[in-house]
Amino acid sequence: MALGTNHSTITTSANFIPELWSDEVIGAYKTNLVLANLVTKMSHKGKKGDTIHIPKPARGSASVKAAGSQVTLIADTAGVVNISIDKHYEYSKLIEDIAEVQALASMRKFYTDDAGHALANQVDDSLFALGEGFQGGTVGGSGAALWEKAVRGGDGTTVFDGSTSGGGATDITDAGIRRMILTLDDADVPMDNRAIVLPPIASNDLLGINRFTEQQFIGSGDAIKTGKIGQIYGVDVFVTSNCPTVTPASGTTARIGLMLHKDALVLAEQVGVRSQTQYKQEYLGDLFTADTIYGVGELRDDAGVAFAVPSA
Repeated sequence: MALGTNHSTITTSANFIPELWSDEVIGAYKTNLVLANLVTKMSHKGKKGDTIHIPKPARGSASVKAAGSQVTLIADTAGVVNISIDKHYEYSKLIEDIAEVQALASMRKFYTDDAGHALANQVDDSLFALGEGFQGGTVGGSGAALWEKAVRGGDGTTVFDGSTSGGGATDITDAGIRRMILTLDDADVPMDNRAIVLPPIASNDLLGINRFTEQQFIGSGDAIKTGKIGQIYGVDVFVTSNCPTVTPASGTTARIGLMLHKDALVLAEQVGVRSQTQYKQEYLGDLFTADTIYGVGELRDDAGVAFAVPSA
């Protein structure tokens, strides 16, 4: 007896395929994000427009209330921060039928992990680049202006010099961390939601600081965060290989880390990470693409400090 023609094929089952890929890509993306998890996030999903205008009110001050007098009105000095949604990045693979048939099932897992990793790194890269503007610096500087307001990890005060070999970067120390904390304190940056993000080379140095090893297991009981390795002076410490590598004069490289408050930077997502697949008959294969649309911006210039350490 004939079984009929209602077979399950790639075409009829297509609606089941993208969801599986999407879940795996999004999972890998979230796992690999570090800096993006430490800044202010704004959702612009499903909304039109290419710019978000964020009000930035100035802090007010209290006034003396004299008996029998009216209250003192505070002038409205709110500014605005414009966030351009201008970044669209994608990761694509064409998987030919022969590869799909002969390859192990782990191939899809590799590609979805790789897509999530690549997009997460790109988002973090965009945010790290804005760190050059902390404390009045110029983003995209070169020569002497390369990370011109970054401080050296050793003392937290001496400015990185992009016009000299290595920029004078020094290994991070307890004194350097305390001085960077003082910089944020002097700017009246809130104590909570602060974090320090450093490259692996600096993480290795940090493990040799007694104050860190004494405090690294002291926390608030929150769930473990991606990249978090401990805490020092109430500041959460994260390590990531995505910290920028910069090349001052003479070609000797340095690595850049950031100490920042959540309100220093903002990440606005218009299209979160998504994945799509489409069968391309002319290539006899499936085209897999993962992409995201977002924008980044600096909210508070004095709520972050960039620091430089040697790359080796």
